[in-house]
Amino acid sequence: MKAAVVTQAGKFPIFGDFPRPEAAENEKHIFVKAAALSNVTKSRASGAHYSSSGQFPFVPGIDGVGKLPDGQRVYFVMPRAPFGSMAEETVVEASRCVNLPDELDDLTAAAIANPGMSGWAALKERAKLVAGETVLVNGATGASGSLAVQIAKYMGAKKVIATGRNREALKRLESLGADVTIPLVEDGETLEEAFKDQFEAAEGIDVVLDYVWGQSAERILVAGAKYGRETVPVRYIHIGGTGGSNITLPGAVLRSSSIQLMGSGIGSIALPALVKAIDELFQATVPGGFEIAARTVPLAQVEETWATTLTNPRLVFVP
Repeated sequence: MKAAVVTQAGKFPIFGDFPRPEAAENEKHIFVKAAALSNVTKSRASGAHYSSSGQFPFVPGIDGVGKLPDGQRVYFVMPRAPFGSMAEETVVEASRCVNLPDELDDLTAAAIANPGMSGWAALKERAKLVAGETVLVNGATGASGSLAVQIAKYMGAKKVIATGRNREALKRLESLGADVTIPLVEDGETLEEAFKDQFEAAEGIDVVLDYVWGQSAERILVAGAKYGRETVPVRYIHIGGTGGSNITLPGAVLRSSSIQLMGSGIGSIALPALVKAIDELFQATVPGGFEIAARTVPLAQVEETWATTLTNPRLVFVP
């Protein structure tokens, strides 16, 4: 079969032939229709991601949309190594497949699953969001952050605060549910002052979803410790690190506040819970009017497309 193939760590995948998979007793054989290019997929392919198998050669792609032999459309996640979603066919444990609603098309399902799941699972499984609370989405101008704004509103957040470097993209988020927008400026003191205003507001901040980390995370945490409501927990959920992989965190921030610092992703949430979150996301996508920009790319163009910076629209490979 034709597939994208990674031959060694650090190498871009090539388009070529790969052995056709055979499904085991507990697996589903899937004819792939669409597979999105995500940061997780690129990181796993490079061997840098903590969930990488280290097995070469292999087909990249952690999830996708396809059809079972009986014609049922499904979304699937975490195919059995060395098979991935960026191929004509793959095999996946039956428990990792989700039937798709008839009204949800293949392109939207493939594009929205990974970025949408990050926000849905973080809000439901980690933050345990309660309707009426206030949510700050740090890094809301990317696909994941933009969906997190929409999902927070759908789940009943009374107020959603969105941050980002792109001022035009921040402005557009107002139509998707953002009540307040904060540009991520380089001046740390100015940034902390903006977060201070939100922590001191009547609603305060109950939940932070952080896709950035780095300096902005430091400023949010310090502002939360200084100006947050006493004894009222702020559930701070680290999801991504586009602004840096490390932060400097004074111990006093945690000693002097009720901030609850945690992460959300593969490992911190059990895979069955992640699959359930994706299923719930799909059921809500059309009723909730969730928006994500996406475009299709032939899988045969994977070599020249792989290095593309992952911004909107989201890239979805089709065999």
